[in-house]
Amino acid sequence: MSFPMPFVIAQAAPAGAAGGGVSMLIFMVVIFGAMYFMMIRPQMKRQKEHRAMVSALAKGDEVVSNGGLAGRVDEVGESFLVIEIAPNVRVKLQKGAVSQVLPKGTLKSA
Repeated sequence: MSFPMPFVIAQAAPAGAAGGGVSMLIFMVVIFGAMYFMMIRPQMKRQKEHRAMVSALAKGDEVVSNGGLAGRVDEVGESFLVIEIAPNVRVKLQKGAVSQVLPKGTLKSA
């Protein structure tokens, strides 16, 4: 005995596919929104804070570079700065290589 199941399944498939496109679009929008709020927005915020920190650098600030060099800012240029890491030892860094600004007096206590 043969039941017409393949015929019934074949007829039911197009009806289910019509609603799948809209739900897939909604799903993609929700996923993009979650990615934006969990990854893109916090990264943009960190970049903005870093740009503000770098633009506020002045002579005498104590900084740490991405490579771990700690020193006092001796000269500030447009895209580079010179830090003094030891008496009479100066290193030229890009401004973007500064990872953090230390509180005043931190280097003397170390």
